[in-house]
Amino acid sequence: MRVVVDTNVLVSGLISPFGPPGVIVGLAARGALQLCYDARIIAEYRSVLERPAFAFRLGDIETLLSRIGAGGVSVAPVPLPDRLPDAGDEPFLEVAVAAHAAFIVTGNLKHFPTDRRCGIRVVSPREFLGAGLLQSSAVRHDDATPAHNDRTEDGER
Repeated sequence: MRVVVDTNVLVSGLISPFGPPGVIVGLAARGALQLCYDARIIAEYRSVLERPAFAFRLGDIETLLSRIGAGGVSVAPVPLPDRLPDAGDEPFLEVAVAAHAAFIVTGNLKHFPTDRRCGIRVVSPREFLGAGLLQSSAVRHDDATPAHNDRTEDGER
C-alpha cells in the first residue's frame, strides 16, 4: 500500500517503537508499506532526524532512509491548487496526490483541512492501524510489530 508518512510520525515511531507510529515505521522498514516521497520529504526527514536533541545515530538514519528509498515510491509532484495552513506540509500532500497514495499518516490532522485534501485520506497513526485499513489492503496486521531501536520504553539508551 502506498502511503505518505509525515515527519512527526517517523520521529515518534523511532522514539517510541511500541506505539502506533513505531509499528508504522517497522512496517515501512520491512517493506510492508510503500512510503511515497520526493527530495523535499527525504531532506526534511534527514534534517529532523539529525537534530542533536534526538540523539539518533547517523548510521541508523542513513539505513532507514536507504530502506525508504529502496522500498518506497519517488514521485515528481505538482503544486497544489489550494495552499495548506502550514506551507511546510504541502510537499506531503503534493506527493500523496502524485503517487496516488491511499493515505497520509500524520499526528497533525488539523494541518490538512478536509476541503483541501485533494481526495487523499488523512489519518492518525492509531486510526491507520486500528480501523482495519491494513487488512483491507493486503498488509497483514500481524506483520505490524514495532520498529527496532535500542532505546528503552522511557527513551533511554
